[in-house]
Amino acid sequence: MHIASQIAKLGIETSFEVAAAASDWSHKGHKVYPFHIGDINLHTPYNIVEAVTKAIRDGYTGYCPGAGIIQLRMAMAEEIGRKWGAPYEPENVSIQPGGKPVVGKFLEAVMEPGDEVLYPNPGYPIYESQIEFQGGIAVPYGYIETEKGFALDLESMRRAITPRTKILVCNNYHNPTAARSSRAEMEAVAELAIRHNLMVLSDDAYYEIQYDEPADSIVTLPGMQERTVILYTFSKRYAMTGWRIGAAIGPRKIIDIINKLNSNAESCTSHFIQWAAIEALTGSETGPNDILAELKRRRDAAVAGLNAIDGISVAAPSSSFFLFPNVTKIMERKGITDVNLLMDLALKQAGVSFCTHKHFGRPRPEDTQSYIRIAYSGIDVEDIHFGMERLKEYFES
Repeated sequence: MHIASQIAKLGIETSFEVAAAASDWSHKGHKVYPFHIGDINLHTPYNIVEAVTKAIRDGYTGYCPGAGIIQLRMAMAEEIGRKWGAPYEPENVSIQPGGKPVVGKFLEAVMEPGDEVLYPNPGYPIYESQIEFQGGIAVPYGYIETEKGFALDLESMRRAITPRTKILVCNNYHNPTAARSSRAEMEAVAELAIRHNLMVLSDDAYYEIQYDEPADSIVTLPGMQERTVILYTFSKRYAMTGWRIGAAIGPRKIIDIINKLNSNAESCTSHFIQWAAIEALTGSETGPNDILAELKRRRDAAVAGLNAIDGISVAAPSSSFFLFPNVTKIMERKGITDVNLLMDLALKQAGVSFCTHKHFGRPRPEDTQSYIRIAYSGIDVEDIHFGMERLKEYFES
């Protein structure tokens, strides 16, 4: 049987491999504290659940427009326009079965084989996977660890740009580091994009998970709205990870192409779920605010637990639901040279499951430090305390 050679270039979301290992260990009778995957073990707000039930009962179970129903596209254009003070129309919105499809469809729309694409590393592994699968050249830029958390390595971004660079992938409120760009940092990125005439994918998956101050977006800067496609997802703020609904928002010329790709892929996003998404955008804020408050409690518990471990120091991030502690000193103390071995041993000896920086893009030559990613969105506060105690015992032994 012949398998297309191109498939070898296709990666996966590697955190799901870690989830599978944790599940297997749990099924063997062991207690597992799950810090590995960015799922949310909180209920979708009741008004959203009621809206999808009503939509099904009302018969919204067939096909609908590939771009998404007009009511949802209108609501999204109004929501994003209000958030960023940037005018959008329904024609600027394409509804998707999740946020992830936006990555691949955006690249299909704007990338030629051989084009260089700048992407964050560490970063969401689907960027690297889709760039290379579709014939592009994935060029990483990095982050710098500071006392306040992580910041973009703007110099590595500048050095990476060549005449073949055509596209820039940005992920403010970043997975896995929780880095949050200042206005000045965004202005520097926008200046590079405009000077080098780059198309931009702004992955805004976590822009609504903000604990201390409002979010900001690169599309608010002059010259950026017309070259930027926003990746939007309902998964995070509304605890709708399994519902699989999101959107691409951007220039109509690109959105029209994405709509054409919709018709060739999934035909349309599930009709009845789109009515639930309208309720999410226009209904009560109580449920989403309760979710955010609970995530903040979990953040504080996880930060305190990590900072109680000898050799680890993390700042409390103001966004997302990830922590990215440096475990280089831990590994030196334990005589471990591979961070993935540390991960495996932590699961077997402490029952604590997490990902490492190796799950978020191929390590770069300059990546001399070792990090793990702690996701606190899928574990209750009580289990965070117990899990961190177990991790402390293992890391300090």
